[in-house]
Amino acid sequence: MKRKSFLLIAAVTLLQMAGCGTGQAVSLKEKKDVRSSDVCQSAKYAKSDDQSEKFDGYNKKVDQFAVPEEEALPDKFTLQWCINLALKNNPDIAGADYAVSAAQAGKEIAAGQQWPTIGLGGGYMHALDDQRLVQPRYGNDLGVFGDDVLSGDIFLRMPLYTAGRIGNEVKASELLRQSSLHQSARTRQQLVFNVSQVYYRILAQHHIIESLVFSKKTLNEHKRRVNDMIAVQKSAKVDLLRTEVRLADIEQRVVAEKNVMAILHRMLINFIGLSENPAEIEIHGELQITTIDAGIPDSLVLAIKQRSDYLAMKKQVQAQQKRLDIALAGHSPIVSLDASYGLRNSINPTIHPSGTHSTEDTGFVGLRVEIPIFTGGSINARVRQQRALLGIIRQQFRKLKLQIQLDVETAVLNIQSSSKRVQATQKSIEQARESLRIEREKYQQDKGSITNVLDAQSALLNVQTTYYYALSDYNSAIAQWELAIGEQK
Repeated sequence: MKRKSFLLIAAVTLLQMAGCGTGQAVSLKEKKDVRSSDVCQSAKYAKSDDQSEKFDGYNKKVDQFAVPEEEALPDKFTLQWCINLALKNNPDIAGADYAVSAAQAGKEIAAGQQWPTIGLGGGYMHALDDQRLVQPRYGNDLGVFGDDVLSGDIFLRMPLYTAGRIGNEVKASELLRQSSLHQSARTRQQLVFNVSQVYYRILAQHHIIESLVFSKKTLNEHKRRVNDMIAVQKSAKVDLLRTEVRLADIEQRVVAEKNVMAILHRMLINFIGLSENPAEIEIHGELQITTIDAGIPDSLVLAIKQRSDYLAMKKQVQAQQKRLDIALAGHSPIVSLDASYGLRNSINPTIHPSGTHSTEDTGFVGLRVEIPIFTGGSINARVRQQRALLGIIRQQFRKLKLQIQLDVETAVLNIQSSSKRVQATQKSIEQARESLRIEREKYQQDKGSITNVLDAQSALLNVQTTYYYALSDYNSAIAQWELAIGEQK
């Protein structure tokens, strides 16, 4: 009967362990209903915010540990396509998802401490002298003796009171999980900005190269006219030399700008997360002026409300406060429930009185109290350590607030500045073109100098370059502002 009881308990224990191992047999809500008194006395888990729920759903849909398969590249790269593929393929995003998984596992580890620890143990012992199989139960209790003993036990330990250690550790783990979710969101925001910035720079670089190529074509045409004028003795050879010098300068600038374009293409491919650079890519899109309401006070309010790095740091401060509470609880006692049940079997016993059995069961149940009296100052040192770490995180949080203010103000000022530059240079382009036309006609009529023509050509090229740079900076400034206020895309 005792063996049957032992086998039944062992089977139930194995089923219980299997359910706890998979995390499917008992839901978190059901577990919370039967928590130990220590956890019941503590507050509930920190509630998941909207960001947590959003990324929890995302992590359920995506296998984070699978290597992403590269898609077939389109003929033309649009900004949205680049952003979508980068969010899917970039290693930083995958790393952020791993961090979320690690934080989730940390939360589950902390939550598992509130449940009983159940285990099985067994062994074999050979003694030089005969040993009594079990302790006497009463004064004249006859016993079985032998030098070989087999034992098997099932043991249980359950925390009943830990002064809030476990409850605070669970809360801290949940806060860190939420922090990792916000950090993952910030990684995505930063990636969107990086892709957008490079994309707008490529568009501007394309126009700059077009301007250089057009300038080179214009200079070649002007060179032919100079040759024709030299042939009829209306121009000097020095004019031709000056034109060739300027043409050589344009040619080397074309080579340099094309090299910049190639580097920008590789940067974009790197952000997208492709393992191989395609032979040639074509960016599809236009640099545009869009009107947005980007005031500094309103932007600061939005940034504090929705920036993911701010929310992540806020959760870290709260989690560190819980760690400090855990360290302070080190001075308090720990109460736990201990229980054990097992069988002892004597192999070929040397003394086996009539009425006794070679297999006996043993067991106990009781309360265990551990009170720290002297720990060499480790508890106080741990409290000081956690309090100092809390101070560090609070100062980092304060630094982040200042950085957010700087980011917002910088982005808004960049939008205003680049917008004015675009408006100013846009008007100057037509003026520079007209000035070049006039100087070329004056030169052909022998009323102007080659220097004026070349200067007008250079001025047109410079104002075109400045315009496209300003247009790229304006679009990048908008992306920078969206990053500064934590705008989600």
